[in-house]
Amino acid sequence: MTASKTLKMGDQAPDFRLPNAEGRGIALSEYRGAPVVVYFYPKDDTPGCTAEACAFRDQYEDFQRAGAEVIGISSDAPSRHAQFAGKHRLPFVLLSDQDGAVRKAYGVAATLGILPGRVTFVIDRDGVIRHMFSSQLRATRHVAEAIEILRKLT
Repeated sequence: MTASKTLKMGDQAPDFRLPNAEGRGIALSEYRGAPVVVYFYPKDDTPGCTAEACAFRDQYEDFQRAGAEVIGISSDAPSRHAQFAGKHRLPFVLLSDQDGAVRKAYGVAATLGILPGRVTFVIDRDGVIRHMFSSQLRATRHVAEAIEILRKLT
């Protein structure tokens, strides 16, 4: 996967294939035909990331009613994702971007040059980016932003 130009709303979302918590490769293109919320987060089991993941969990039925799937991506290993998902009963897919290639392709920059960025993308059923939200400190706001946009898409 090559580095992308800066993505903007209306661009085609770059496809990727990353391992899930069980180590099986999952591609974004497998979800074509349904909206997808892809959220990049810094690290499993940190306070902000746990709050964000649990907010997605708590409103997962809203995403399902909108016909959307949620995918969380960080650089954590698949085994770490499995522990994190089990501990917090996360019903959605977590993918491991250990070399940062997908984060780079999506233009998700580090905060202050050190902390992996926290950015959410809402991608429509045709693979087009319809919304992007970036906020390191307002982790749970990512969920509200995504749901609001999904409601407008349906």
